[in-house]
Amino acid sequence: MNTINAAIVGASGYTGAELVRLLINHPNVTITAMTADRKAGMRMADVFPHLGGLNLPDLVTMDNVDWSNIDVCFCCLPHGTTQEFIASLPQNVRIVDLSADFRLKDIEEYRKWYGDKHRAPELQKEAVYGLTEIKRDEIAKARLVANPGCYPTSAQLPLIPLLKEKKIGTQGIIIDSKSGVTGAGRAPKEGTLFCEVSDAIHAYGVGTHRHGPEIEQGLSEAAGENIFVSFTPHLMPMNRGILSTIYVTLADNVSVNDIRTSLQNTYANEPFVRVVEEGNSPATRHVRGSNYCLIGVFADRTPGRAIIVCVEDNVVKGASGQAVQNMNVMFGFEETAGLTQQPMFP
Repeated sequence: MNTINAAIVGASGYTGAELVRLLINHPNVTITAMTADRKAGMRMADVFPHLGGLNLPDLVTMDNVDWSNIDVCFCCLPHGTTQEFIASLPQNVRIVDLSADFRLKDIEEYRKWYGDKHRAPELQKEAVYGLTEIKRDEIAKARLVANPGCYPTSAQLPLIPLLKEKKIGTQGIIIDSKSGVTGAGRAPKEGTLFCEVSDAIHAYGVGTHRHGPEIEQGLSEAAGENIFVSFTPHLMPMNRGILSTIYVTLADNVSVNDIRTSLQNTYANEPFVRVVEEGNSPATRHVRGSNYCLIGVFADRTPGRAIIVCVEDNVVKGASGQAVQNMNVMFGFEETAGLTQQPMFP
């Protein structure tokens, strides 16, 4: 197909706005429908002035979308609200779901971590986890892709190849992650008010964050055994970006240079994942506004251990950019289409 029609459901949030920014210059996509129940009837320019003058359709309710004319739906609804909606879509529509509703394969795990039963268990069986660089072949054939969480993307891209190749130990993996405030969504919350976030940093979801089991699911599959990690997220006083500092134990007879080489070889031909030069430490400002993921590898001062630093823009590679990348794979488009924007620096 040369051109497809896309619907963005939940277009008034950060991920919806970012999808518009990316798709408006995509050579193969026409944005045909956008929904936002509370802002139905409004123009996108009224909600996001920076997206004015783009000849976009007005925002409507989900009931007012003609799905017979839609090829792909980007679903940006809150967690827990997506399953029944996606189950109602006609079979001709392919879906990239940016919520967490289809990320966990085990529906009992979903109930445990998200506090409610899974309402589309049959759909869960066909959902493909959308970590593009790792699941590309499965994504190409999928009808429903569960777009990964922002933290899990930054944790799994460096760790999965190393676990597959048994370059690192499976015990004692520590993932210390820091995110910009957009990761909390656009809905107003006390914890994301300017006065609560500015000039401060704090850990949250300590030992209980929902992205923990998502990370462990991917790492366990790569390792061929159950993996348990220590994962702690932190909120930073910035708009965008994730930086994950990951502490690992080297396998026997494996050096830090070996794991750097392994990651370089794994991602040598990937357009969006790059291992930086030895001694360089990637920063969120190096990826801001882009779909890139940068990885740095360092020797720990403790013998036999290494430190990996991974950065991404949480709204792009951690959400909407990876969603577009997955759509490109699903429809056989150039994987970089709509995603060639270079990082904004400074």
